[in-house]
Amino acid sequence: MPAKLSVNLDAVAMLRNRGDMPWPSVAEFGRMALAAGAHGLTVHARPDQRHTRFGDLPELRALTDDEFPAAQFNVEGYPTEEFLRLVEENQPNQVTLAPDDAAEPAAGRGWDFAGQASFLTPIVRRLRRGGFRVSLFSDADPAGMAAARGTGADRVELDTGPYGAAHSDPARSEKELDRLQRAAEAAFAAGLAVNAGHGLTVANLPGLAKRIPRLEEVSIGHGLTADALEYGMAGTVGRFLRACGR
Repeated sequence: MPAKLSVNLDAVAMLRNRGDMPWPSVAEFGRMALAAGAHGLTVHARPDQRHTRFGDLPELRALTDDEFPAAQFNVEGYPTEEFLRLVEENQPNQVTLAPDDAAEPAAGRGWDFAGQASFLTPIVRRLRRGGFRVSLFSDADPAGMAAARGTGADRVELDTGPYGAAHSDPARSEKELDRLQRAAEAAFAAGLAVNAGHGLTVANLPGLAKRIPRLEEVSIGHGLTADALEYGMAGTVGRFLRACGR
């Protein structure tokens, strides 16, 4: 089955925040994406709220509950106590834990699963006890997948940013696909499901889907939002679904 598409709304939120106005509406763009066939919505709840604001989460939870009950709501972030309380209050279907630095525009590296196991394991346990599916942001490194599974996580989200950055270098792009494929195979062998995100576009998604046919979900924000300026949100979601093989 081809990967499911989760639309990351952070770029929409960033545009709204730029003018400190209530538009564009994050919830309305989420509604358009789901109505066009997207399988879910993703937001990155950073402490400084420079993209998604904490107040967006109840609106998006209500949107999926009331209008799109089959849709998946994914909240990504660094697991501070404030973040954990936020997800417990808003009940997403999936929590993606990322080791992001407050100064970074997006998660730029994966967890050190072995070195940070004592930090991650009780957090994963708490979230799973609360009924959440837990995904851990991961470098494309096969060596860490057994340790990732050891935390109790359900999935890893492979960082496809380096693959996306190789858009004009076919040889480098193939090397990055090799790395992603090896990491995914190691994750599957460890009993983890695999998501992917960062730097994904209509152009590079088919190559990723071909290398990792068991990919569960792709989370796409910047490239999808940029395309929506040209094709509209509904048309863009259709383009990305086709790129996933749907």
